[in-house]
Amino acid sequence: MTRWQKVYESNERLFWTLHSGGWAGFALVYYIGSFLHDVRPIWVFIIMLNAYAGWLLTIPLRYVFRWARTLSPLKMIFVVVLACYVVALVWAVVKNINYWEIYKHGYRPDAWYLYFTNTINSLIMVGCWSGVYFGIKNFQMLQKEKQNALKASTMAHQAHIKMLRYQLNPHFLFNTLNAISTLILLKENDIAEAMVSRLSDFLRYSLDNDPIKRVSLGEEMKVLRLYLEIEKVRFDDRLEVVWDIEEKCEGALVPSMILQPLIENAIKHAISKMEDGGQICITARQFGNDLLIDVADNGPGAEIKDGQLRRENGVGLVNIKERLQSLYQRNFAFSVEHNQPSGVRIRLRIPYEVKDV
Repeated sequence: MTRWQKVYESNERLFWTLHSGGWAGFALVYYIGSFLHDVRPIWVFIIMLNAYAGWLLTIPLRYVFRWARTLSPLKMIFVVVLACYVVALVWAVVKNINYWEIYKHGYRPDAWYLYFTNTINSLIMVGCWSGVYFGIKNFQMLQKEKQNALKASTMAHQAHIKMLRYQLNPHFLFNTLNAISTLILLKENDIAEAMVSRLSDFLRYSLDNDPIKRVSLGEEMKVLRLYLEIEKVRFDDRLEVVWDIEEKCEGALVPSMILQPLIENAIKHAISKMEDGGQICITARQFGNDLLIDVADNGPGAEIKDGQLRRENGVGLVNIKERLQSLYQRNFAFSVEHNQPSGVRIRLRIPYEVKDV
């Protein structure tokens, strides 16, 4: 069953439920009102006949109104008023016939126009039915517009997140290809070949993974290790990585590729500046309802002001802040601090969430 079939069937079910329930309510109120008068038991049958006639006669109004909604406002008002009056007129005749033929045992009025008495009362009832119909239709239209607006906002939000995620690929790709080019110029063909192979695996993972969906920290660690293998080709023993991840945190959900720019930033501004190389420490802890992640290096450090790196002029850290803002609004923290005894420490706090089993 398609989506439109489900919507159609849902609207049909809603109409017939409200339509039948409304006329049943009319009959009930009419019956309760009859207690104020001294009427014979057969009056209940008259009430049922009148309610059924109203139920039957207002069904065509649904299709007339559906067509009238496609007209200009002035024409629509004219068609709606005319249709309501015609239905009210017919219903008034039916009610008078039911009353005179059944309750009054075949009574005949003196003039034919008396069959059209009480048309105003019938018009009020039909008008109420029409008002409820248009009210529900307008409410449904407003709800649909809200859903469309929400869907458009969500799609724009997701497109923004995708743009931020994919913005990292060319940035990283440029740096890596530049390193491969340098290796080729230095005749380090075997190392360059290994680096190309690892780059291929890394990009395959990056492109296959949906940037909208979050991944477990364990999966993020796998792609980080793949990235670090690429960097190991460049730095060899000069790059040391220390992993300090709580086991229960490996199932926590994080934005995909959120840590790679932090590692790349540390390598570019710390490890590459040190003749003997350096160390990058990656830690993850659960603290209450939050997931705390630190990426620290022991490099020469940097100028930090108001929790911001003064040296940062690329897309890395700015990209991460925008992604976190898009995903978590205000429920996150991102700070840059001096590491002890030297280097830079980047702290990240996001809600601790795990994938539903």
